[in-house]
Amino acid sequence: MPEITYAPIQERWAEELAAIERAAFPTAGMVDLLSVDDIRILCGTFPEGGFVALDGDRPVGMGVGILIDFDFDEPHHCLDDLLGENSCGNHRANADWYYGVTIAVDPGYRRLGIGQQLYVRRKEVVRRLGKAGIVAGGVIPGYADHMDAMSADEYVDEVKAGRLYDPTLSFQLENGFEALGAIPDYMEDPAVGGNAVLIVWRNPDR
Repeated sequence: MPEITYAPIQERWAEELAAIERAAFPTAGMVDLLSVDDIRILCGTFPEGGFVALDGDRPVGMGVGILIDFDFDEPHHCLDDLLGENSCGNHRANADWYYGVTIAVDPGYRRLGIGQQLYVRRKEVVRRLGKAGIVAGGVIPGYADHMDAMSADEYVDEVKAGRLYDPTLSFQLENGFEALGAIPDYMEDPAVGGNAVLIVWRNPDR
């Protein structure tokens, strides 16, 4: 088993990290994935919000985010509009929520606990900065097998109840996140009808 270490995100890994995200989300449209330039600009905008998993010197996963003020009364949003230019244009240092832009793990390195460790580091930065918590649009890859049978909201409810298993949402629920319902037209991903799920983790120190 490889020994995985973690480091703050750096521009020098931008090309490798962009390739990892494309491999991790093969059905997503390129418009919703981070470009090499996006990653470089993110590194300069909010470097403490980004983390990289390494196998030796090789990046094998990343978690990045920005700080925004999120309106829970108007939760429906699309990824591009919320994040702004280069997926970080709407970052505000004094904002209250860490918005999870992406967590992506090289498909060859799944089930090694990398995703969980990236979430641990996100929670640590939220607590250190005294922010309200983490909010994100979570992918629901398992919905692809149920789209003809139920709505995205019904699918989310079934996963929350433990009657269905989703490889991403079930993992997030196990890591202390709440699922607040489906987000239609969140991103360009025909495999799941463009749906995601609004997830939130609330900082227990607040």
